[in-house]
Amino acid sequence: MARSKKRIAVLGSTGSVGSQTLDVVRQFPDEFEVVGLSAGQNVEKLARQIDEFDVDYFSCVDDSVSVLGNAARISMIDLATHPDVDFVMHATAGIDGLPCAVASLSVGKNVGLSNKESIVMAGAQLKRIADENGGTILPIDSEPSALWQCVIGETTKPKRYIVTASGGAFRDKTPEELANVTPEEALNHPTWSMGNKITIDSATLMNKAFEVIETSFLFDARLDDIDVVIHRQSIVHSLVEMADGSVIAQLSLPDMRHPIQFALFYPERRFNETLPEFSLIDAGELTFEPMDPSKYPCFNMAMKYARIGGTYNAVLAGADEAAVDLFMDGKLRFDEIAGEIEKTLLAHDVKSEFTVEDAIMAASWAYETTLARHVTA
Repeated sequence: MARSKKRIAVLGSTGSVGSQTLDVVRQFPDEFEVVGLSAGQNVEKLARQIDEFDVDYFSCVDDSVSVLGNAARISMIDLATHPDVDFVMHATAGIDGLPCAVASLSVGKNVGLSNKESIVMAGAQLKRIADENGGTILPIDSEPSALWQCVIGETTKPKRYIVTASGGAFRDKTPEELANVTPEEALNHPTWSMGNKITIDSATLMNKAFEVIETSFLFDARLDDIDVVIHRQSIVHSLVEMADGSVIAQLSLPDMRHPIQFALFYPERRFNETLPEFSLIDAGELTFEPMDPSKYPCFNMAMKYARIGGTYNAVLAGADEAAVDLFMDGKLRFDEIAGEIEKTLLAHDVKSEFTVEDAIMAASWAYETTLARHVTA
């Protein structure tokens, strides 16, 4: 008897992770059926995807579009919870992704989550919602995915979680040189091909702060048990140190399709001829360096507030999103990003106990508050 196809929906299908998800699906036409897709403004690309994968449902920001190909328009929440969908890839970027993640997990979906802001904002709540409703969170970020792969089958909790960082586009610049860097320079990541927001966050290392927070929630780890090391080659994606002193690492060439495919097929692994194969010999030297705190004020500031927790995490996510937008628009210098975010954090009346709705409101307030300081009359 033939095995039935896994039915998937991809939220954010025209973005980097969404497009790469469809790249993987394209290689396994007998394994997956794409039921629905959602996108922001890129309706033209969405229409091509709908046509290629013969999609039934879609969601997009453009209110004027009611039909694309043979697909009917539904809301993103309806797509995230649709009864015909087994697996939801949450590949949207930014703070707006949390409501859909909550909705999918509330109806017991398997959720591939690349939207790290959702976990940063309300990680404990998302895990509880998943546990109570039979949902599953499968991390898509390369580093949390690597940690997940390292601990599968282990019955003893790791002593230490080690998350690697490339160091971003400006890893060799001095703090003084960072004052004049441009958005175009920041988007030139040395090893990864990603969306604009995450690439800027990689340059500030805010992305790594988010991954540390994400790791703490996903693996019930104390922040003090999570280390970050600079690994320029982006080959070793994460490591865990076990109680006996042994270290387990996950290695692959820097290609997001690896963690995407792992989540899509979990607990199985499949050969994909389009994925790059890794050779230790060809890789050459692999280096590891301590992180220079003076280069990454965003990381240091984020960790300070993450240790307090509560709604500070949501404010951190919202203020960072606004600060990145301001930098991309030329209204903020790169070396001003950390200070701009902290201004918003200092203005926030933190709640230690909070709901998902509180987190959404805090992130939205932080985003608008940060932008408002740069509105010209």
